Amino acid sequence: MPYLTINHLEKSFGPTRVVKDFNLSVDKGEFISLLGPSGCGKTTVLRIVAGFEEPSAGSVQIDGRDVTNQRPNQRNIGMVFQAYALFPNLTVAQNVGFGLKIAGIGRAEAATRTAEMLRLIGLPDLGGRYPFQLSGGQQQRVALARALAPKPRVLLLDEPLSALDAKIRVSLRQEIRQIQQQLGITTIFVTHDQEEALSMSDRVVVMNGGIAEQIGTPFDIYNKPATPFVAGFVGSHTGFDAQVIDPAAGIVAIDGAQLSLGQQLTALKGATIRLALRPEAARLGRADGRETLLKGRVVQVQFMGSIIRLSAMVGDTALTLDTFNRPDTPPPPLGTEVEISVAARDFIILGGAGDGIATEQTPETQRLA
Repeated sequence: MPYLTINHLEKSFGPTRVVKDFNLSVDKGEFISLLGPSGCGKTTVLRIVAGFEEPSAGSVQIDGRDVTNQRPNQRNIGMVFQAYALFPNLTVAQNVGFGLKIAGIGRAEAATRTAEMLRLIGLPDLGGRYPFQLSGGQQQRVALARALAPKPRVLLLDEPLSALDAKIRVSLRQEIRQIQQQLGITTIFVTHDQEEALSMSDRVVVMNGGIAEQIGTPFDIYNKPATPFVAGFVGSHTGFDAQVIDPAAGIVAIDGAQLSLGQQLTALKGATIRLALRPEAARLGRADGRETLLKGRVVQVQFMGSIIRLSAMVGDTALTLDTFNRPDTPPPPLGTEVEISVAARDFIILGGAGDGIATEQTPETQRLA
């Protein structure tokens, strides 16, 4: 039985529907990320679960109890915000223990719990400092400890890492995930950063326009996008128009090269469907196990440290591919004619097999074209 259930959630602000028939079931101890662009409704869903917003329709249940009409302080939920929201006039220890004091926990028990939380976040000796004496990463750790101190049933995180620099963000997201797994607390994490969502989550909910476009594991979200939006928003890809040669056999043609997609297509012979290819799926030159050979011309080279990202014009399409950096093998110069190997199994049929949904290329691919 799910521990947290969101049923047919709707939220409108005036005439604008920002959440549309949103449904989600979360198991106890699961880490779920709500991922999507600004304005997609993810924070509104989180605030409804927290009790800060009233839904226009639908319900929220926690551990079998309907909490839709309960006030935030009745739900036993921990919340961490993007802005640390620490009390500047209280010490670190006082901030962490604030929720315990409000709950009427005895002084000795609260002190023990506060010390336990400070050890958990790796700041056992900083309880006497004030927030202004801490770094941004340390302040967010304190905010996390404050949310966890009262032992909430559910932990909600609203883009808690977006105000931090890149290196601290990577370190802290690993710590948050480790703490969440150690405590086994059911967690919903809101982010617009796909790398955060994919690296931290048990499952990801990709939101767009107030709806859940796809719910699945990070592996499935990335490798098996259910809609064109998911394919474009999560990771980058090159979009191809392919002509259907044999629908029953799944054979299509891209820039004159024929390949079998390994599944029956519903599109008619001669129809055009849209395919996508991730940058890591293509190989420069001929490669074993990649039976389709495309010819292109290098138009851009981006050195990214361990990865070199190339763009090559294949017909009228700018194909993006990633290759590992090797010190003894420099990337081909601009203008070089190259062969690119791909496997039919790596092509993603956007919008479902053979429905012919046309989608725009990613902004990156559009810029290269």
